[in-house]
Amino acid sequence: MIKNYFKIALRNFSKHKLFTLINIIGLSIGISSALVIYLIVHFDFTFNQSFTDGDRIYRIVSNYTFSGEEAHNRGVTGALPEAMKSVSGVAISAPFFTLSQPNVLIPAKSGVPVKFKTQDNVVIADSRYFNLFNYSWKAGSAKTALNEPNQVVLTTDQAKKYFPSLSYNQMLGRTVTYDTLTTTVSGIVEPLKGNNDFTFHDFISHASVSSNKALQNEIRPENWGGTTSASQLFIKLSPNITVAHIEKQLNELLKKNNPPKPSDKGNTRNFTLQPLSDLHFNGIYGTFDTGASRSANKTTLYGLLVIALFLLLLGCINFVNLTTAQATQRAKEIGIRKTMGSSRVQLIIQFLSETFLITLIAVIVSVAIAPVILKLFADFIPQGITIDILGHPDLIIFLFILTIVVSLLSGFYPAILLSGYKPALVLKNQTAANSNKTRNAVLRKSLTVLQFVIAQFFIMATVLVSKQIYYALHKDLGFKKDAIIVINSPWKSRTVSRNQVFMNKLKAIPQIEIIAIGKDAPSSSSSNSTEATYKDGKKDIKINLEEKYGDENYINVYKIKLLAGRNLRLSDTSRGFLINTTCAKIFGFKNPKDAVGKLIDNFNGDTKMEIIGVVADFYHESLHSPIKPLAILTSKERYNNGTFHIALKPQSAGGNDWKKAISAMESAWKEIYPEDDFEYHFFDENIAKFYDAEQHTSTLLTWATGLSVFISCLGLLGLAMYTTNLRTKEIGVRKVLGASVTQIVTLLSTELIILIVLAFVLVTPLAWYAMHKWIQNFADRTTISWWVFILSGAGMLLAALCTLSFQTVKAAIANPVKSLRSE
Repeated sequence: MIKNYFKIALRNFSKHKLFTLINIIGLSIGISSALVIYLIVHFDFTFNQSFTDGDRIYRIVSNYTFSGEEAHNRGVTGALPEAMKSVSGVAISAPFFTLSQPNVLIPAKSGVPVKFKTQDNVVIADSRYFNLFNYSWKAGSAKTALNEPNQVVLTTDQAKKYFPSLSYNQMLGRTVTYDTLTTTVSGIVEPLKGNNDFTFHDFISHASVSSNKALQNEIRPENWGGTTSASQLFIKLSPNITVAHIEKQLNELLKKNNPPKPSDKGNTRNFTLQPLSDLHFNGIYGTFDTGASRSANKTTLYGLLVIALFLLLLGCINFVNLTTAQATQRAKEIGIRKTMGSSRVQLIIQFLSETFLITLIAVIVSVAIAPVILKLFADFIPQGITIDILGHPDLIIFLFILTIVVSLLSGFYPAILLSGYKPALVLKNQTAANSNKTRNAVLRKSLTVLQFVIAQFFIMATVLVSKQIYYALHKDLGFKKDAIIVINSPWKSRTVSRNQVFMNKLKAIPQIEIIAIGKDAPSSSSSNSTEATYKDGKKDIKINLEEKYGDENYINVYKIKLLAGRNLRLSDTSRGFLINTTCAKIFGFKNPKDAVGKLIDNFNGDTKMEIIGVVADFYHESLHSPIKPLAILTSKERYNNGTFHIALKPQSAGGNDWKKAISAMESAWKEIYPEDDFEYHFFDENIAKFYDAEQHTSTLLTWATGLSVFISCLGLLGLAMYTTNLRTKEIGVRKVLGASVTQIVTLLSTELIILIVLAFVLVTPLAWYAMHKWIQNFADRTTISWWVFILSGAGMLLAALCTLSFQTVKAAIANPVKSLRSE
């Protein structure tokens, strides 16, 4: 019986090749999207799930409130790990410290050590780390591997990288030098299984800190005041211990060892516990100070699921419309089969088997093209996502469930509709006449409206996101961003003399207009801030002041406008600084000139400094954040700063000036810093990176829009085919009576155009609300213009008219003699 069902299905597919092809294409698009999005979502939601008692593992994080502003840090004070001994209810406490990209030296037989530059994922830890997390040991033991100073444990991948020709046991006792710290290998472990954020591969013993002054200065194991994100602390709670119980003890420890000062009034600081399950998704704290760390966004992942659901739904609606469009062509087949004894259940099974076969083909096509899609979106799909069906049983289960669900969603209604035809009416050819008078037509039209609601929503969202990105990238940010190169000198080999020599060599390059040396650019992802108080004679105005460091050329490189006072001088290091307009207004100065010469107390703790000038406001972060009060200072020793800000002269007609300048910079770099790689970046590219997430969203929406419009137009084509097939004789009669092609096309298109207009009316308020909520993420944002909706609606209408014309014009120019024949 089942064999016969599939034979009939294949015969029907062969007879209706165009319908079958369109159905497969529509479903393949929806299923491919669902498959790729499933891989992305499943990848992120399975992070950090493989640890024993993972629900009892937490990270201790730090939170601050300063002058009403919140700040967060994923690290803890250096003294907390040792103090954890007095906290009850903690089964395991595992601190570690992330080293900042050390250079690694491995001895070689030639006598010249092999160098591995700037290695990420190197941490200082002890045996407690391996007791908390589930590593498998290939050589050495967790009990002894990190007990002594100057020991290191490597993962198998890193060990093979350092010692490619040795076995794991032979690696024990070998020497690995991290910058100036020489260690011996005491253990080899397998990397953690499954998706996880713990990608560390070099573990230096914590006992090394006691004999290394440089590490002591970084970790500061007795310090209760400062916090660094590199110093992290994970704990495992004992059974039946609450988070509140631990947090209370932690904050009592903090208060005892670092009691608040009178000047801290209004400022708060506390420790909280972050669940391990939240580690991968919390962008406020992030994961680790490593190059491989990344945080996922649950809102984005849920948004991807919604897009997948919509595209899948569009494919199913498209299938329903196309199947019902050809229903009249199969009416006599159904009538004859019922007359010959087929039951309705048998017919339903037959039609569902046809749907299942088409869906199965679509799934196979989707699996085949999924690697191409993954490669196409490789720029913003997390690394590590692959489509390996044999290696991931969950993927087989997902595809099986998807096939069944799509088959039922797509095939159930057409199966019920087609199997319900009455033989007597079918054989009298009354099915087509009656079908449009039933609620089936209403349902079909409703599905079409839903298709175009989804498609137009995507179009409107894409246009607005693109509009906001364009606004952000082209807005006057208050500084020059073009033709500026930023170079960071290597902090490990940085010296005053080296920086000074490098600066002199840069000045000799003819293509360079002006150079400044300082720290961060005017707009950057990193920031420094300090406390400052202005006494206006009536009250003390205390604020948190963002800091930018540069020399006398800093504001000239970036063309920052000086509104009042004078520019920085090298002698201003402990005397004066510049503020922005926002800061001047907060201090109560209506005119920038009024702020010049005023003294600020408690600057950087206890320094009294003078405002020597006021600059125009500029955005020192992305447009997501408002402009904050800001100070521009110069350092006591300008060449201690490590960032060179280089403004290039305009390019000549040949367009090679900048290439020559960069080549000259690289030559100077190799001469001054031969042990470090030359790296530079254009400042405007850094600005664009602020909006990477929005760029990715825009790209994703563009694809979703294109696919949704395409699928919707396929559905519209199906409805047009249904309408023209239903009204074939009417069209013939009208042509015989003198109707023109234009009149017939208008007649056939009007009803469908009304459906598209109805969809526009329904989707516009929904789209406006969703876009209004999204754009609130920006402190400075574009307007939600009326033309966004009109343009989107007009675009959809144009696409629909082009689709309709394919079928309606064909029907309108057909020979009426063929339409009016009974046989």
